[in-house]
Amino acid sequence: MHEASRAGCVHVVELLLQNGGQVLETDQYGVTPLGIAAEYSHAEVLELLIKHGADVNAQAPNGDSVLYDAAGSGNPDCVNILLQHGANPNIHNLSSQLPIHRAAYEGHYLALRIFIPITTRRALRLSGHSPVHSAADGGHAHCLELLLQKGFDVNALLAPHISDNYGDMRRSPLYFAVSNGDATCTEILLKAGAKPDLDPLCCLLVAVRSGRYEIVKLLLAARADVNCYFTVVNDTVFPTALQYCLKDEVMMRLLLNNGYNAEKCFCCNHDDDWDDFLKTRIYNFPLSYIIII
Repeated sequence: MHEASRAGCVHVVELLLQNGGQVLETDQYGVTPLGIAAEYSHAEVLELLIKHGADVNAQAPNGDSVLYDAAGSGNPDCVNILLQHGANPNIHNLSSQLPIHRAAYEGHYLALRIFIPITTRRALRLSGHSPVHSAADGGHAHCLELLLQKGFDVNALLAPHISDNYGDMRRSPLYFAVSNGDATCTEILLKAGAKPDLDPLCCLLVAVRSGRYEIVKLLLAARADVNCYFTVVNDTVFPTALQYCLKDEVMMRLLLNNGYNAEKCFCCNHDDDWDDFLKTRIYNFPLSYIIII
């Protein structure tokens, strides 16, 4: 049943059903034949399995629903068939992903258009992230523009339980675009009003560190703080951006020409204890040692 569903052999599926084939039987991954047909975009097989009692809201052990699998394939016919037979678009998997997130991430524009009006705000809130994050992460400009046109917040932030899964503690959709080196999506987000300084590790620092000149220019034009620093690893006022471009004269000049405060490189918020230490120790050193120094 699973193999016939994967191959889209509707007549074979029908023959198997007539001879005891089970529509609710799962494979080694806990997926039903309906989920396989949805994943491989076989609309006729879907209709046949549903006609014989397949569960349109079946979920695999990882929480992936049949509709989530259909969103991954991007076939609007399959999506519509499932919805017409009662599939719920607001069921999330164990990773807090909804079908709308999958469609946005995979860049399936037509499927995304179907999911936008039927996905509830509550389901999105509980998921902890926006499909704008997914579209930016997948690098799909057309899906990103659609979501923004439909009123999704360009500055939506990941919920803590999602953000904590990332070592860099990212939060904004813009961060996904910048960290992927995606200048097109970065520009779309900035033009829509994305704020460049919403993440603990500012987007500008990410772009400088990876040597993305075009993205750095876009961020600076959007008034990103050129003197920002990453407080998690830096407890001084020494600008973090400089540490990321010490060997890149072009990047350093770009930062300096856009308001980089070079004087901060010579400031220290740890008082003058080191100078006092040197003055104290130098009087106690032997003259011969001082001369050698």
